[in-house]
Formats: sequence, structure tokens, C-alpha cells
Amino acid sequence: MSQVATDTAVRVENVHHAYGSGAAAVHALRGVSLEVPRGEFVVLRGRPGAGRSTLLNLVGGLDEPDAGRITVDGLEPGALDEDALLELRRDRIGFLLPSAGLVPVLTVAENVALPLRLTGTPAHEHGDRVERLLSLVGLARHAACRPGELSAGQRRRVAVARALVHRPALLLADEPTSGLDAETGLALLELLHAVVRHEHATALVAARDAAPAAPADRVLELTDGKLAAR
Repeated sequence: MSQVATDTAVRVENVHHAYGSGAAAVHALRGVSLEVPRGEFVVLRGRPGAGRSTLLNLVGGLDEPDAGRITVDGLEPGALDEDALLELRRDRIGFLLPSAGLVPVLTVAENVALPLRLTGTPAHEHGDRVERLLSLVGLARHAACRPGELSAGQRRRVAVARALVHRPALLLADEPTSGLDAETGLALLELLHAVVRHEHATALVAARDAAPAAPADRVLELTDGKLAAR
């Protein structure tokens, strides 16, 4: 999979995307352009339906834009074949979803190690890496617990560790504070910012207007599918 060397982690150029067609089409994104340098922590804020999740899905290669161009880590997802696209998502992108999505029958450590198994990281390297990430999110002593033994905030912290354990170049976090109270949500965002910084990753975080103010290098606002700096 060839790659163009660049200091830009994500480039979005005049991207349009709609759901449906004709008069019934819902235009989620209307000519969005965005450039995210490597190492930057960007928060996308907006009301439900503003296009935040759609933009993250397009950047993550989970969907294709109707028009425009997206480049991620020097690669254009829309130009990749299925195997190369899978490799991009598996190896270079970490996904953090609104729900923690942990596997109930696995321990915390086993949940965090899942991306390492998918990327083919040798098993003898799993232990140190998982321990390091769990230490970063303050859950090293809970490694042997099951998700059901943790609070909602702790489960989200496990999800943060899992999303970054395979050293992705880019983290895409879609409403990581959803369902959490304001204090827990703010603590999670501060933790996420610190861990991303520690791991030298780039982050694009979608948050509702009502979500706690997060530490960020930039805060951008999506309104009716259009992007404007705050």
C-alpha cells in the first residue's frame, strides 16, 4: 500500500454527502473542507444531525463521499481496494464509539489486547503494551476484571486504551462522553487528550454542543453540514 509522505494527518476537500436521493435526500455534509496536522487534537461540535458522525465515518473509510476528496495518513480511502482499505482502518486508525463496546466475557486486559491480535502483533508483545495503556488510563489494577464489574466511566477508559493500544496514527472518537454525567464526561475528555498526546497520535473528536468543553488544539463547529471555526 503506497503512501505519500506528508505532515497532514487528515485532509478533507470540498466533501459532500447525502442520504437518500432526489427531493427526499438529506444533505449531511455540504462542501466541507478541513486539514488536520499530525499531532493535533481537534474537537468537532454541533447539534445532532449536523454531520459530525458522517464526517468521522467518511474519514475512517466506513463510507464514501458523494463528491470531494479525503486523504488519511497520506492515503486516499476512496481510491483503495477492499484489502488496502481494511489495512488502513485496522493498522492506522483507532475508533472510539459512543458506547464502550467491550466484550463482556473477556477481561479488561483481553479487551484492550483485541486490536493487537487483529494487527498480528506477536503475542509476547501484548502484555507490556496492554499494561502501559491501562496504566495511562488509570486502570492497571482492574486488568483481570470483567466489563460488568466496572462503572460506565471506567468502561469508557478501557475503550480509550483499546482504541490506542495498536499505536494508530489517527483516533476518531464519536461522542465519547455520550451517556455520562458532566463531571465524568469532562474527566474522560481530559484523559483522552492526555493519552493521545502521550501516544503522539492525532485525534478528531465529535461532541454535541451540550457536551463538556474539552481541552483541544482547535474547536470546529458543524451546522447543517457546513463547517466553521469557533
